Amino acid sequence: MTRRKQGQRKLWEGIVDEDVRGLWEPWMIEADQLLEDEELIDQVFEAQGKRHEYSATRGRSQTPAEMVLRLLLLKHVRNWSFDILEREVRMNLAYRDFTRIGLGKVPDAKTLARIAQALGGEVIVELHRRLVEMAQQKGVIRGRKMRVDTTVVETNIHYPTDSSMLGDGARVLTRTMKKIEQQSGDKLKRKVRNRTRSINKRVIAIATASRHKGPEGDEKRKKQYKELLRYTRQVLNDARRVIGEVDGMSARKKRGMRGLCEQLSGMADRVRQVVKQARARIFDGLTQLPGKIVSLFEPHTEIIRKGKASKPTEFGKMVQIQEAENQIITHYDVFDRRPSDRELFIGAVEAHEQILGRVPNLATADAGYYSQAQERAAEEKGVKWVAIPNRSTRSAERKKKEKSRWFKKAQRWRTGCEGRISVLKRRHGLNRCRYRGDEGMKRWVGLGVMADTLINIGNALAARA
Repeated sequence: MTRRKQGQRKLWEGIVDEDVRGLWEPWMIEADQLLEDEELIDQVFEAQGKRHEYSATRGRSQTPAEMVLRLLLLKHVRNWSFDILEREVRMNLAYRDFTRIGLGKVPDAKTLARIAQALGGEVIVELHRRLVEMAQQKGVIRGRKMRVDTTVVETNIHYPTDSSMLGDGARVLTRTMKKIEQQSGDKLKRKVRNRTRSINKRVIAIATASRHKGPEGDEKRKKQYKELLRYTRQVLNDARRVIGEVDGMSARKKRGMRGLCEQLSGMADRVRQVVKQARARIFDGLTQLPGKIVSLFEPHTEIIRKGKASKPTEFGKMVQIQEAENQIITHYDVFDRRPSDRELFIGAVEAHEQILGRVPNLATADAGYYSQAQERAAEEKGVKWVAIPNRSTRSAERKKKEKSRWFKKAQRWRTGCEGRISVLKRRHGLNRCRYRGDEGMKRWVGLGVMADTLINIGNALAARA
């Protein structure tokens, strides 16, 4: 059963209340008032009610919606894990007060993780939009300026190699088949054979052979890959046989094994794709294959190259961040497939207009966004000053424009995007997503952006008070 708010608090009274509030940071005092907004609480309350068919009316009482919102934002403000969040809130009176727990029991880490999954990416987008709306109502942002930039949020995977992915796949397939064998009461026609030791030896041999350069090293690697692929195909054949045997069982016998078979089938499909791409790369020299994956556990991960000297190749999702005045992030996008930066500028202007109700007077981005068509479209929508440098121009008129005072000032303001992205990654964990799946990526980015927005709105209001 869902609840909107916690009952009346009885922990703080008189001087104790004042002492605890004195421990709050300045932004927390303003953020506390913002998070009392009924619309924010209602959105979380409705999302909790959709977890299961009867979540809203039956069962044990869930953690109140107001408390859920505050706990999740505190987690991402501090970039804590759920375990650390539970421990810190239990020990700290200020955090108990801020999250509206008081003398109540702090939800354990597993409960918090399950509750967090109820807030999908779309819900968090709406929560962030409501925060921006309140910032506009309080005069923190006016929407006169806009800057935009992209970055990569990496998924939580190890550096992908074909051999390591084949080793991971064989291990997971074998483990799942063993669970099915145990669940069936050893009623499979043939016992599942464990080949992980042989496969691990080949994975280590490939890593060792990679140190040898030239034709001799290539031959060693090819020899070990041939053995590794052979063992992997045998594991895949075992998986196909096990799935076939379970499908042939009666409904009573295969009870409880349906979920394991679905996991086995899904993982087997991914391992077959890795076998295909490994064979093409090692023996045919083909590195570009349709449907290429770089992780068995996070198959939505993309290979992204943004030309960084320190990290030329990144594995994750591309995210776009756009800001207005006072460093407030007004909108963000997590792209399912990486687009070209040149196609994004007019979409950012339209999103700014939709959220803030006006077109910015000044819109700026880095040179990767430059497109003559996009620049003209923004000017036609009413943007007075569009400051996007064109590094390859030969036009004297264009060069004169980019050397003008307003253009240089706009570009100096634009560089603040780099600092904002750095803060998001260092302080709020957007360097690497710790939630699983495509939806987990959207939740992780959205909550990190919300945490940063809440701090900046709070600081702006505190400085003005």
